[in-house]
Amino acid sequence: MSFRSAVITFPGSNCDRDMADALEKISGAAPHRVWHGDAELPERLDFIALPGGFSYGDYLRSGAMAARSPIMQAVIAAANKGVPVLGVCNGFQVLTESGLLPGALLRNAGMNFVCREVRLSVSNNQSLFTSGYDAGEEILIPVAHHDGNYFADDATLDRIEGEGRVAFRYAEQVNGSARDIAGVLNAAGNVLGMMPHPERMIEREQGGTDGRALFESAIKALADA
Repeated sequence: MSFRSAVITFPGSNCDRDMADALEKISGAAPHRVWHGDAELPERLDFIALPGGFSYGDYLRSGAMAARSPIMQAVIAAANKGVPVLGVCNGFQVLTESGLLPGALLRNAGMNFVCREVRLSVSNNQSLFTSGYDAGEEILIPVAHHDGNYFADDATLDRIEGEGRVAFRYAEQVNGSARDIAGVLNAAGNVLGMMPHPERMIEREQGGTDGRALFESAIKALADA
């Protein structure tokens, strides 16, 4: 299978190269690099990634302006057709602001920028992004964010938990996120938003490989489809 992926770059993105490198190293195929002002995505994409950073300087709210970039209409359309979409850190914020995922990302409870490796628990290993992990497995993934405090009303939280849409939880106190949620899936299971950075943990030289299984899971699921 020829794996066709794309990494979206917004003004202020700073993890797009990390994401592109991870996708190329794991899939063997360099992703398309797509600028936020483009109106269309490359044809026949298998995977779309929204990287971390500070799109538009985090003005208004983190991800709010990026969610209204021209390319996001194409991303939303692709997601609604079943194309897997991964949003990491600022990408997670963009996904919530665009309506592809529920909830919002607020300022960290401690009002500080958090930049360190954190322990996560795999809550759902049945998604195309997480099938390479064991249920309840604890993994180590870096975070780097100031607005990573996941919030949703109780009814929404009850719904996404009941539907198995919490992909990852923090196994330690990090940013005050409701019910320790670190990663959320959409109802169809093809969109994942998460604050931790799996692309920064794919090689031993980076300090560990716990992020690698996320990308391998998606690539295998697409190959088996």
